[in-house]
Amino acid sequence: MNYVSVENLTKSYGVKVLFENISFHVNEGDKIAIVAKNGSGKSTLLKILMGKEIADSGTVNINKDIQVVLFDQEIEFDSDLTIDEFMMTLDSAPIQALKNYHQSLLSTDYDFIEKALAEMEIHKAWDLENDMKQILSQLKITDLEAKMGNLSGGQIKRVALAKLLTETRAEHRHTLLIMDEPTNHLDVEMVEWLESYLSKAKITLILVTHDRYFLDAVCGIIWEMEDKNLYFHNGSYATYLENKMIREDNMNSTIDKANNLYRKELEWMRRQPKARTTKSKSRIDDFYETEKVAKTDTRKESLELDFEMKRLGNKILELKDISKSYGDKLLLKDFSYQFQRGEKVGIVGKNGAGKSTLLNIIQGLEPKDSGEIETGETIKFGYFSQKGLKYKEDERVIDFIKEISENFPLANGRTISASQFLRLFLFDDQTQYSPISKLSGGEKRRLHLMYILYQNPNFLIFDEPTNDLDLPTLTVLENFLLNFQGSLIIVSHDRYFMDRIVDHILAFEGEGRIRDFTGNFSEYREVKSREDALEKNAGSKPEPVKEIVAVPEVQQPASQKRKMSFKEQRELETIEKVMPELEQQRAKIIDQLNNETDYEKVSKLSAELEVISEKLEEYEMRWLELQEI
Repeated sequence: MNYVSVENLTKSYGVKVLFENISFHVNEGDKIAIVAKNGSGKSTLLKILMGKEIADSGTVNINKDIQVVLFDQEIEFDSDLTIDEFMMTLDSAPIQALKNYHQSLLSTDYDFIEKALAEMEIHKAWDLENDMKQILSQLKITDLEAKMGNLSGGQIKRVALAKLLTETRAEHRHTLLIMDEPTNHLDVEMVEWLESYLSKAKITLILVTHDRYFLDAVCGIIWEMEDKNLYFHNGSYATYLENKMIREDNMNSTIDKANNLYRKELEWMRRQPKARTTKSKSRIDDFYETEKVAKTDTRKESLELDFEMKRLGNKILELKDISKSYGDKLLLKDFSYQFQRGEKVGIVGKNGAGKSTLLNIIQGLEPKDSGEIETGETIKFGYFSQKGLKYKEDERVIDFIKEISENFPLANGRTISASQFLRLFLFDDQTQYSPISKLSGGEKRRLHLMYILYQNPNFLIFDEPTNDLDLPTLTVLENFLLNFQGSLIIVSHDRYFMDRIVDHILAFEGEGRIRDFTGNFSEYREVKSREDALEKNAGSKPEPVKEIVAVPEVQQPASQKRKMSFKEQRELETIEKVMPELEQQRAKIIDQLNNETDYEKVSKLSAELEVISEKLEEYEMRWLELQEI
């Protein structure tokens, strides 16, 4: 079933063309990720599909039998509403039926009660309230009477996500779900839950995300927006990168050929008399087309990282017995750590665990309750926080960077200009001379990052640097950090980013405990998941498994093949009876796992599956031994 058909779509803002004559189709079951640098028009395209923006030209045909639902980065809500009231503001017939049913419970009007019951049947709304509460519970939203205005940014994101997922369940029509950076401000557990939910759900999805693990797990189609065009890739993020490289190589080859032809045709143009024949007019037209291709700029400036960083001394940063509490909530308890030169440390933990507090304490931005901090004399911190960029409304991008310095120092006394450094971080010449106020949210985030790096610190502290950054910028940042010679602390929920950059984890595990783990983020998660599963399994009572005591085998001479004893015959009969039961239990748990999205239940089921699988393997080995007698 075709959901959306778009033909020759064009959209500009002033002289800037976002995309030109792009066409595409969305069919039922498609799960599509859009990849592009900030400012290319991703969010604008989504708003056009939602009917919130109007294209300059082209057609957008949306199937009348589907609804289009948007999960936007900017969440609108009434601060005075409770979570429960906010959830019930859903504009759908099943929700309205549910609200009418609740009112009917307090009514003595028989006709109203009968009508409310009929609406519940018509819109299949009986299970909707349970679905809503289940989704809220899975997203760790339990106090439904809390005011929306009192929630943190992460909590608001989760409530809005619960509302969206409830809406897709409530409406029994076909739904196109559009999600713009849904993982921003969610901790890893919530990201993994959402990833599992969307990958298993039978939905049609268009997704904008910077999280490459999330993208690969959920989507099988990638749309690439670049140079006003739209390119299509079937497969993973790695496939997209490979296809992109091939396309750019082919384009460079075409440009080289055009350059050779251009030089020859240019000589002919210079020799041409003013009076031209029709034949020469055609050749002149071809010349201008060749010139256009020949002058196409596909150069990708590589980031040279041999910059002149301020020297790090022997003493970097040492924390001794640091403690910090807010009221009854203990965030840090006697935490000690000595940072090394060139070390790249990742800090992970749930939202509110104290990660940002530790970063502030390290820099003296927030007082500690007790302990000591020793900072080396040569340390120059560069802090990329979540607070955003401060700038004058009419200030241009290039002037903002030049306030720090006209040039950025490289090794061996060389320098690059502020403009060159901006180009390395994907700011073209036109954007460099634009007012900062005209930049998109993602472009402002990228400029903030550049502003920190351009000050040439030797100890970088990044608090959620990947939020709102596009994938091309993330690639540039990752290459920068991989070659960074100073020390680095990163707080991030982006698993791919952390795996690529850090080799050491400080994990906030609650009640002031911080685990020092050597390895990358995925390795830590794997170890922690196994520990949690064992802990839950120890506290639970899985379905009992029948134990069979094996009879010791009496050794016989090699030349003599003994007969099976009576006890061994009974053991074989019991095994042959028990094994099918175990296999049924195993199949039942696997089926539950395939349909379960609650990560706590998934962990418990996984532990039970491991116990049964091990027991089944033991019985199979014993069965083979008995069969050989």
